[in-house]
Amino acid sequence: MLTTSAIEKKIEELKSLEALAKELETEIDSAKDEIKSVLIEKNVEELIVGAHIVRFTSVMTQRFDSTAFKKKLPELYSAYVKQVNSRRFTIS
Repeated sequence: MLTTSAIEKKIEELKSLEALAKELETEIDSAKDEIKSVLIEKNVEELIVGAHIVRFTSVMTQRFDSTAFKKKLPELYSAYVKQVNSRRFTIS
């Protein structure tokens, strides 16, 4: 079992790793946005670059609008709603 000071050290390590992950995610998003802008500028959905094929395509999907369904047929919505038990981990 971890001591209080070991837990605190682990939390600080976790916070540091989360900050690094956030930085990396920002850099990843920026690189993706730069590549997407080239595709948009060239008005293409696919581009072959060396050994890579880059695609930025429009995709149509259908999703169930549960909010509208709940408003229109609340009794039926309630009949099919199920409670789910989960656990949430937070550090503040």
